This record gives sequence, C-alpha cells and structure tokens, in this order.
Amino acid sequence: MWKNTTVMRDESGEIYYKSDYQTVKQRKEYGRSIRETVPRESHSQLEPLPDRRNPIDLLEESNQGRLPHLIPIRFYRMLQSPFTFYRGAASIMAYDLSHTPRSDIIVQACGDCHLSNFGLFATPERNLIFDLNDFDETHPASFEWDLKRLAASFYIACKTKKFSEKECKQIVATNVAMYREAIQSFSTMKILDIWNLRIRIEDMIAAADNKSIRRKREKMAEKARKKVVEYVFPKITEYVNGRWKIIDQQPIIYHPTYVEGMSNGILDMFGKYVKSLNDDRQFFLDRYRIEDIVTRVVGVGSVGTRCGVILLIGENEGPLFIQIKEGRQSVLEPYTSPNKYTHHGERIVQGQRHMQSASDAFLGWTTDMEGIQYYLRQYRDMKYSWDVDLMGYEEMINYAEGCGWTLARAHARAGDAAKIAGYIGKSDLFDEAITSFAKKYERQNYHDYLELVNAEKTGLITIEEG
Repeated sequence: MWKNTTVMRDESGEIYYKSDYQTVKQRKEYGRSIRETVPRESHSQLEPLPDRRNPIDLLEESNQGRLPHLIPIRFYRMLQSPFTFYRGAASIMAYDLSHTPRSDIIVQACGDCHLSNFGLFATPERNLIFDLNDFDETHPASFEWDLKRLAASFYIACKTKKFSEKECKQIVATNVAMYREAIQSFSTMKILDIWNLRIRIEDMIAAADNKSIRRKREKMAEKARKKVVEYVFPKITEYVNGRWKIIDQQPIIYHPTYVEGMSNGILDMFGKYVKSLNDDRQFFLDRYRIEDIVTRVVGVGSVGTRCGVILLIGENEGPLFIQIKEGRQSVLEPYTSPNKYTHHGERIVQGQRHMQSASDAFLGWTTDMEGIQYYLRQYRDMKYSWDVDLMGYEEMINYAEGCGWTLARAHARAGDAAKIAGYIGKSDLFDEAITSFAKKYERQNYHDYLELVNAEKTGLITIEEG
C-alpha cells in the first residue's frame, strides 16, 4: 500500500483516498519550528572537545581493511597541503560534525562534499554537464553536514592559495548564499521539474563573468570531450601476444601479482555486476568480452581501497573501460542511522542516482569471492575536474556559486527543499553562521594537518611518492 495514502469509505460506502501528505506551507513551517531547538546561528559552533580523538588515530582506523602497501601513498598525497589533507580526512570531519548542532532535516548526503568532488561528465545522451561526481561516502544525514564540508573546503583551498581573509570569507559566503537562494527557489517547484534540471557546460560558458573565464571553460570542454574511450584507448594500452593490455605505470597502475580480491573470480564477480544492471544494459554488455584488468590507485581518500579498471573488447564495438571501486562503510554511518542496504556498492549506486541529475548508464554493484563489495561505472567518460591551483579569485567566486546551486539541487532531489528553506530562511543569518564555521574548521584542519606532518617526521607513519 502507498505509504502516503489510505483507502477510506464515506457514509454512503463510496471509496475515497485520504492522504497525510503535507503541503509546502506545512513543510516550511516545520522547518521554521526547528529554529526553536536548533537556532540557525548555532551552526557557527565548533567547540574544542576536551576528549577529541586524535586525528592520526582516526586516519589509522579508516585504513583498516585497505591494501597495506598503498597506505604510504595515501599519506604522501595527504601531506602535499592542508587542502589535500582535508580531501583525505572525511572520517575526521564526520567525527567532528557529529559533535555540532544538527537540524536533523535529513537528505541523501554526499558525505564527502568538497569542491573537488564536482566536475564535468557525460550524460547517457552524450551531453556534457556539471554535477557532483563522487559518492563513496553517501548516506542519509542532516543537510547542513554536506554544506559545512563544502564551505570549509572552499575556505581551506583559498587559504592554501594565499587568498586574503576577506576574499576567503566572500567566496564561502557566496557559496552558502547561492545554496540558500537555490533551495528557496526549489521549494516552490514541482519535483519533476527539479529532477530535469542540470547545468550544461554551455550554460557555464555563457555565465562566465569575463572572457578569460569563458575561454578557460571552453578549453575544459574541449579536453573533457577528448576523454572518451576512442581517445584514451591507444594512450594507455598495448598489443602483446595477441591481446590488448593496459600499460603498467607503477605504483599507480599495475597488474596484480598476488590475490587482491579483485583478481579472484573475476568472471563470477563481473557476472554479478551485469545482473545488477537494467536488462537493456545487460544486452549491451553481451557484445563484449573481458580483455584485461588492472589495479589503479585513485584520488586521495580512496587510496588503499581496492580499485581498478576492466578493459572490455567487442569485435565490432571497439573498447570499453569499466572502473571498479571498493564499497566500504560510509564515514557518516557511525554517527547517523544504519545503512538500509545490505550492500555498500548498492548504497553508493542508489545514493548517486538520488543526487545526480544524470547518472552513468553502467552504474552497478557486485561482490567478489572473499565477500568484498564493489560498485562499477564507466571510466573517464568525458570526466573533468577543476584545477584549484589554477583558479583566481573571480573564477573561484563563480565556481562557488555553481557548487552551491548544484548541491542545493541535489538536496532538493534527495530531501525536502521546503523543510530546508523554512529552516534557513531568506536572510543571510544562516550564511554567516556557516561561513564562521568554515573559518574555524580551516584552523582545525590546519592543526590536524600538522599532526600528520609530525607523525611522518617522527616515523609514526611512512610515505611513498605516488
């Protein structure tokens, strides 16, 4: 029976339908009522905990179950700057967020919502769009957790780039204000219209503030459109002994020489993945055979997890690359609700489908013979991320607006925009609170980063360039 509707009979015996579904006005009022117990200004709080857990202990805890020989590469990447440390420290921030005021207006949260987790990719219709693109940590949580992590990422990145304090604050305030304004707009829209919203690269080019930014985005589009299998295939493969092989690039890309889960029972594992897809996708993949598989180290936070690339070949179809990534418990789960899915790969896939305006046609999940869970998607299908190091103040402001709008749309798809809008309101009070939190967390993150620097100097951890 539909959960929002009950079948009733009137006095004459005629059937009618009664629903407990709330109006937009009622949901906004509910959001406003939360301010009484969780004032909007309380989100500026980041009180130092007298018994706060050591950040290195939290990182070591998050290393459990990872491939030991790759952990030094993870630490090396995190040590490059306070921002790269932040990218790899989602588990630390989840712990910290759990000790801050929470609205408990629940959305499907990204879980690792920092500014480098947005970018360009191709829709199934081959359009190039801008959206969130990494969902390893997705899990239901209070909406402001994503926003706080995003805002703090802008503050940390801008400080790392030596922007002034005023510029850092302005960029973060712009990001949060755009989120607020977009949520207000989405709260009055039809959900179907929200689901059809997306930012195309053509829209981003047209919205650029000046010719320099416009030209940069045009070049990004050109580069992204080259990141397709026909362009990538000859660059990363070679023909050896009658078959195609992905070229090793140690220690980042390599053929496993010992059992690493992924190399165990690959045919059975791939077959389970295919069964998780819609029938039409299964029919499509019947045209291909598995040609090669490699381990590939990716990202910062994902280093050490089991990740790889599968090369598929079809006689008349050409090559197809599928990326495979280990699905682990979300960093948010210990501080929120239990995962409703029995499979973490499925959790990631379903969370991505909830939040993205268009998802990969080949998103699916599987389990290997050792019980390790994975999710799969296309590899490098027009994927392109902004290079933070190359962004000036004006471009960062423009980018902050795009990320704020995109996160708001994701939360409107996978949550209740009316409740959020009612809670945060139309004034800049909430913006100021989140900006204040971001500034405080930048300091916290910097001290945690120094803890990792000291851990390497004293031999508590080892690093390896990768």
